[in-house]
Amino acid sequence: MERQNTRIALAEDDVLLREGIASLLGASGYEIVCLAGDAGELLESVRQDTPDIVIIDIRMPPTCTTEGLDAAREIREEFPDAGILLLSAHVEVDHAMGLLATGHRVGYLLKDRVTSVDGFVEAIERIRAGDSVVDPVLVRELFAARRREDPLELLTPREREVLALMAEGRSNAGIAHKLWITEGTVEKHVRGIMSRMRLPETEDDHRRVLAVLTFLESR
Repeated sequence: MERQNTRIALAEDDVLLREGIASLLGASGYEIVCLAGDAGELLESVRQDTPDIVIIDIRMPPTCTTEGLDAAREIREEFPDAGILLLSAHVEVDHAMGLLATGHRVGYLLKDRVTSVDGFVEAIERIRAGDSVVDPVLVRELFAARRREDPLELLTPREREVLALMAEGRSNAGIAHKLWITEGTVEKHVRGIMSRMRLPETEDDHRRVLAVLTFLESR
């Protein structure tokens, strides 16, 4: 699917930010089918227009707590193949853990970490392709809050690096490129991680992300 055939719904209560993102995505070749200022408006549009990707601010009117996230959960239930990208000004990944743990066409980015159009478009493209995208800051936050008797203590420093990149949704090839090591070495580290954490080995990247995020949730 080319960008011009990718339909995007955008929900953001900040008018200037909403229009700015829409303008950038339109200039990048995407078709914007919905600009919503609240969760109700978004859900109505998604049910009518069935976009390929939905970009949602977690905190939306009227209470600005979890309305966006609640809408994202409904969308995932009704349209399981729709890509979902959560945006937030705060590190509140605990609330989104259930959605992120699906590991399928889902992402979570901090607004102040989106510093380039290319990076934002890359995240959208990865979600469109079926991958997961999790901001590294959120991954580090989860690692920092882990329990004392955390199985991560059994991992080597390199295995922790690999695990953090796995949690971001990167493939073995992506991890190898990031760490300047071979894919074979990455596969060895992944096997070690799965073994030490007592998680089943799998070649499915989505299940790897699910395993990582589910484990971190139990910190």
